[in-house]
Amino acid sequence: MGELTDKAKGNFKEAKGELKQKSNDPQTRAEGRAEEAEGKVDQAKGEVKGKMGNDI
Repeated sequence: MGELTDKAKGNFKEAKGELKQKSNDPQTRAEGRAEEAEGKVDQAKGEVKGKMGNDI
């Protein structure tokens, strides 16, 4: 995937995770925290790819 794809995927996961964290269900809140973390990783991957020229 390219830089923009990873960043968009990361933004979506973060937003979805933030919404889940507002739930009253502890399991859903935990899933939300995990999704938000995954989103941050995807965004970081996109940043690296952007700096490396999408060659990785």
